[in-house]
Amino acid sequence: MTTTLRPTEPLQRGADGALSRRYQVCVNSRPVGSVRLSTHPSFGPSVAVLHDLYVEEADRGRGRGTVAALAAEEVARGWGCARLGIEVPADAEGALRLATTLGYVHRNRRMVKPLGATPPELPAGSRARAMTDAEYGPWLAAGTVDYAQDWIDRGVPAAEALAKSERDYAVGLPQGLSTPDTRISVLEHEGARVGTLWLVLAREPAFVYDVVVDEGLRGRGHGRTLMLLAEAQSIAAGKQALGLNVFVGNTPAERLYASLGYVTTSYSLYKGLI
Repeated sequence: MTTTLRPTEPLQRGADGALSRRYQVCVNSRPVGSVRLSTHPSFGPSVAVLHDLYVEEADRGRGRGTVAALAAEEVARGWGCARLGIEVPADAEGALRLATTLGYVHRNRRMVKPLGATPPELPAGSRARAMTDAEYGPWLAAGTVDYAQDWIDRGVPAAEALAKSERDYAVGLPQGLSTPDTRISVLEHEGARVGTLWLVLAREPAFVYDVVVDEGLRGRGHGRTLMLLAEAQSIAAGKQALGLNVFVGNTPAERLYASLGYVTTSYSLYKGLI
């Protein structure tokens, strides 16, 4: 039996060059599932994303998903993509095994924590304040470089990583410190600055975009305090949950989030196509 992808719509082309198309997964022309392929909204046309690969219950366990994923890789290569990414829900163990078997590598994961009704208190000696205009420029410059480096460390070409970082900061902070539903805070301990927090409250769950303990002050519990601050600000804004993204290999952060009650909801993986 032959498993193929059959387009169910014309190739969608965005004004920015983005591509997207939906397909049926077919066995000898019989539809048994579906999948969508697109280029990446942040990385652009050099990276494809595999969405919503689905095989009907009666046809599972026969390699249909594997062949469909491999066929999607060929489509992505035909689009000129150098990498292919996929996001897998944490409870989809079969999909995670399939992705790993096909050579996809874990890059990052999303974690979420349900929030209570009472904001946590910060440890004695710690207080938060809003970032000042004078602090914003240096913080933005350093964050852009550091975030780009996170992607470079995971195989993204330097120019592409920097472009993504600059774009993400521009989209996330269109009005700088005045961006609505956004808190950029400085944490102080005993009167001295120890770290910063970028929290976005525009959605549910609220989301920690960036949390940084200043160099030389790590390992003293300030990262935990910053996360408690994020919880307190989210609860004060009426949010019921708080989410974040953590890169694989950032072991101290992963341990911190797990100890605070965050649970993994999905994994992001990628694979080189060249």
